[in-house]
Amino acid sequence: MIERTFSMIKPDSVLRGLAGEIISRIERKGLKIVGLKMIAVSEEQASRLYAVHKEKPFYKELVSFIRSAPVIVIAIEGESAVSVMRRLIGSTDSKEAAPGTVRGDFSCSKSMNLIHASDSVENAQNELSIFFTEAELMKYERLDAKWVC
Repeated sequence: MIERTFSMIKPDSVLRGLAGEIISRIERKGLKIVGLKMIAVSEEQASRLYAVHKEKPFYKELVSFIRSAPVIVIAIEGESAVSVMRRLIGSTDSKEAAPGTVRGDFSCSKSMNLIHASDSVENAQNELSIFFTEAELMKYERLDAKWVC
């Protein structure tokens, strides 16, 4: 089933020059990027994104980190896009992330783990709405779609 999901290349990736590598991995996997932009996350966007963590002791640190430098927000489509992206990026705790995943190859921190990806279709819809309008999401067919999906 074709799904739409949300991903964010976090400040640590942008500052380390890893954004191109990460985007390339997404595309090489056969997923379709239908929206992409570099932004400075606002306080309101950060609070909406991390609302589920509001009462946790690390909430302020999360918000501060995500607002510390530019991020790249990405809308992605593909067959089982949510689960495919989660496998592509690896475990949240980078020390446990498998080699070959984004986190397994480039990160060694649980808090600065390079990339976010939605963990469900419902959360993807919510997270996409924080950063994209429907008009910003493109409709097109990849030329290799019949070979990768």
